[in-house]
Amino acid sequence: MNEFLAELFEQAKQARGRAHAPYSRFQVGAALRAASGAVYSGANVENAAYPLGVCAETSAIAAMVAGGDREILEMLVLGPKRIAPCGACRQRMSEFAKGSMLVYLADASGACSRHSLSELLPHAFGPEDLNGNADVE
Repeated sequence: MNEFLAELFEQAKQARGRAHAPYSRFQVGAALRAASGAVYSGANVENAAYPLGVCAETSAIAAMVAGGDREILEMLVLGPKRIAPCGACRQRMSEFAKGSMLVYLADASGACSRHSLSELLPHAFGPEDLNGNADVE
């Protein structure tokens, strides 16, 4: 594992340890590297009203936006076993992915697989599909 990936793993591990998962006990952490080089992390946050929970990937993206960044280069998702992001998180990633974003899926032992976002979300819906109806930069 190179030093940049190790940094993402460590940040995701710390976030995973802070996850709020009292119902499923399935803690997930995520860390992303923005185009600026900054690293942002997030954890899943469950709610007794199940649909109101937030995935770790979404939490990390929200931290990135709050931090002033708008472009994801790579993201690592860490669960008790290797898990892929849900469809909604894949779509959220695509909103902020420019070019070939990499997604690493890791487990607690450090085993990791590498995927492109386009591999995980082929034919993504994006701003270009809005027929010019959106003011997108």
